[in-house]
Amino acid sequence: MLAIRLAWRSLWKNRLFTAINLTGLALGISCSLIIWMWVKDELRYDAFYPEKEDLYLVRPVTNRQGDIQTGFMTPGPLLPAIQKDIPEAAYVARIGYAPPLLVSAGPVAQKEDGFYVTDDFFGVFRLPALAGDPAKALTAPGTIVISRKLAEKYFGTWNAVGRRLNLDRKTDYLVGAVVENVPMHSSIRFDWVVNFRVQEQEWMKRWGNTSFRTYVRLRPDAERALVARKLRSVFSRNGGDGDTYALLQPVSDLYLYGKYEKDIPTGGRITYVRIFSLVAVFILLIACINFMNLATARSGQRAREIGVRKAIGATRFTLIRQFLSESVLTSALAAVIALLLADLSLPTFNNLFHKDLTFDLVSTENLLTFAGIVVVTGVLAGSYPALFLSSLLPARVLKGTFTVGKRTLSFRKSLVVFQFAISTFLLIGVAVVSRQMSYIQHQPPGYDKAHLVYVPLENQTYDKLETYRQEILRSPDVVAASPTQALLMNIESYSGDLEWPGRKPGREVLVSAACTGADFARTAGIPLVAGRDFSTAPGDSNAYLINESAARLMGMKDAVGQQVSFWNGKGPVVGVMKDFHLQSFHSPIKPLILVRLPENSSYLFVRIQPGKTREALAHIQAVTKRFNPDYPADYHFVDEEFGRMYESELQVHMLVRYFGGMAIFISCLGLFALAAFSTEQRTKEIGIRKVMGAGVGQIVLLLSGDFLRLVFFALVLAVPAAWWTFSRWLETFQYRVPLDGWIVFAGCFAALSIAFVTVSSHTLRAARVNPVKSLKSE
Repeated sequence: MLAIRLAWRSLWKNRLFTAINLTGLALGISCSLIIWMWVKDELRYDAFYPEKEDLYLVRPVTNRQGDIQTGFMTPGPLLPAIQKDIPEAAYVARIGYAPPLLVSAGPVAQKEDGFYVTDDFFGVFRLPALAGDPAKALTAPGTIVISRKLAEKYFGTWNAVGRRLNLDRKTDYLVGAVVENVPMHSSIRFDWVVNFRVQEQEWMKRWGNTSFRTYVRLRPDAERALVARKLRSVFSRNGGDGDTYALLQPVSDLYLYGKYEKDIPTGGRITYVRIFSLVAVFILLIACINFMNLATARSGQRAREIGVRKAIGATRFTLIRQFLSESVLTSALAAVIALLLADLSLPTFNNLFHKDLTFDLVSTENLLTFAGIVVVTGVLAGSYPALFLSSLLPARVLKGTFTVGKRTLSFRKSLVVFQFAISTFLLIGVAVVSRQMSYIQHQPPGYDKAHLVYVPLENQTYDKLETYRQEILRSPDVVAASPTQALLMNIESYSGDLEWPGRKPGREVLVSAACTGADFARTAGIPLVAGRDFSTAPGDSNAYLINESAARLMGMKDAVGQQVSFWNGKGPVVGVMKDFHLQSFHSPIKPLILVRLPENSSYLFVRIQPGKTREALAHIQAVTKRFNPDYPADYHFVDEEFGRMYESELQVHMLVRYFGGMAIFISCLGLFALAAFSTEQRTKEIGIRKVMGAGVGQIVLLLSGDFLRLVFFALVLAVPAAWWTFSRWLETFQYRVPLDGWIVFAGCFAALSIAFVTVSSHTLRAARVNPVKSLKSE
């Protein structure tokens, strides 16, 4: 208690020093605390499954002449092939995509998310059952398995077995089982599942069509290396693509690891988790460096106190304990302030990053984490000052011969260089990330996403598609409308069924493919480089549209009129579209073929007259409601969906900007305090120089020069690290801005300017002081 009382007295005596340290530490701890909560939340994804170490997603890897692509979607025949060839697989399940469908029971009707899944789904995922047996219910004819949420919403109780639900106003299903709600931190979310058999079609049984995700639960005693070897030939042994093999990705890694290179996970959201874990550590280090610098800078003021205490018998251990008590007490006070700041900031943070983070101090884990941050920060910040100050010799101090040694000055300068190197690194990162995000948002994707909406096709809008489309087109506010199977920004289906004259026998080629209807290119705003768009004429029933990449793949300089064979049989290529991005800017543009098969469509794209959005949307809603009175009239803007593809990158942009700015502020806070202290120590020197004729500008440059030299050294360290790091980050985008030297120069100039303004703001005031006051004895 005595050590704490002495520590409090010392902190109160030096209130300005304490305030600066408290501010820096509080900001550093609050930023680190929020980032830690975000990281912890990210790491929770897909970690809740029982025996999760046996649960895997099967991912196809295609190697075409050294171009290795690791995908997510697999062909239908892969499931029976795995069951046949790999006895180590205890359960294998396929998930087929389904849009949100209208679920109804009595007066309650609402769209709900769900999947069509195969028999072993609950053997693979093992979700807790509340009522009934999900595995048996899934295989029984005419049954549906639902979540607790759906059971309570539609029947008022979780025990809904035996009740009836209607799906999509078409089929009544008997509730065979109720499972616990899928946790929020899951990559696979659903509220209903129905057996895959009810919607299976012939094309789903072909190796050439990749439209499903396949999951495996291995036996606990399975040898993973042996399974991996068998999967490498499962495609070729069963009639699939000989250039494709399969690998297993743990489901617990799905959310964090999306990118593979040479069968090794190399990226995904885990990159951002690592980056911001380092940012949290760096911000805390910068705050601790401020504490160390100010404490050692003030060593001359505390030297006499130390000398007296040592002279009357204080041991070095006693002094170390005293100084560490001061730093830990400062850290504890800062942590309390940080907790309040974090609590005030969390609602805004949650809104920006679509999270629901809360900090429950009653939780043992959180309490220990909070206490750990306080102790580690306090000890880290106070360790060097405690060791340095406790080592002072009382004889030298009390004689007045004490001076700060070169080693201490060098260490302090090294700390300033280190913290500004980090800050400059983050400044360059802000510039690079901002430029890439601006490029993504403003670079045309190859189609005109402005004034383009899509409407899900359901029930009568699907059954009477052409009539519905013509009704939509009756409005003068609608330019064009076309049905399509896939969204423009996410065409994921691939096929190996494309044949053309001159194709080498046995050559396996996968192309992106989608079904669409008349006026597709016109509606989507995709320029045609040759030929025409699809029409409603009967002669177009076996016609095809391709992109430039597909024409190059087939070696066709003049593709229009050439005969190819695909899903609708043999037919002509009627048009060649300019290449557009089928997915995000992370992926290369692939060969694409479009089939005029509107009955396989899931959406209707509608292009609206500019300036007529409100009128057109009112018309679309009215027509949709007339066709489907029981369904909500949904529509979505394509440009908003396009933006959602880059949600992770935009979040990184905001995190780098906000926390990078905070790191700069904390660094400048410490630099300002050091400049103030240094200026105070050189007051008489300033007065003498002014008497000798030195101008204000000369004195400002003299006092600022030492600090600016340190900042310059920091730039030399930061630039190579930033160049390497952000070059690697840009390489994750197939289409990206160049990392120009001027961006790095701008970041360095900004860091140098901020440092100069910070230091000169105090030195300028000191340089203007009347030299008579400066030279007055104390």
